[in-house]
Amino acid sequence: MTRGFRTVRDGVTAFALLAFIWLIAAKLNDVPEISHAGRFHAADGDSLAIGEERMRLKGIDAPELAQTCERGGARWACGQEAKRLLQSLVAGDDARCVGTERDRFQRLLVVCHADGTDINAVMVRRGMAVSYGAYGDEEAEARSEKAGLWAGVFERLRDFRDHRQDAERAGGVRGFLGW
Repeated sequence: MTRGFRTVRDGVTAFALLAFIWLIAAKLNDVPEISHAGRFHAADGDSLAIGEERMRLKGIDAPELAQTCERGGARWACGQEAKRLLQSLVAGDDARCVGTERDRFQRLLVVCHADGTDINAVMVRRGMAVSYGAYGDEEAEARSEKAGLWAGVFERLRDFRDHRQDAERAGGVRGFLGW
């Protein structure tokens, strides 16, 4: 056997082995898509439920239900407003949410559509949620138009949750928030 033939044979064998490993890895990552359709219940501005299934809108972060924001020198219930908007967007019978992975609370991470519109994107574009790994263009649009949260001052959503948890551990949210 010639040296050139062995080199080609070894190269072909290595390539075939790598292709086989790639196919196995692709099959292992082939997670089934979970889809829900119908009338959803908004738990807050980025969480939904249908039956027993709990879902979180992927790529966005909305104000907490109890969170307030400031606009024009006055406080407004931005968390409640985000929930109302989300509920209105999923109110029709054609709403559909699809996901393949779960968060640490076992909620299905989903992208939802209704009437051909990406609901996650609408929440960010209307300024009732911020980008959380996706929807950066929609957030930039909301900021420039001063939509929703961007029309005033709000505590970053992650910071609000962290402060609230600290206050709960220290003996109560009411004393911490002062409202």
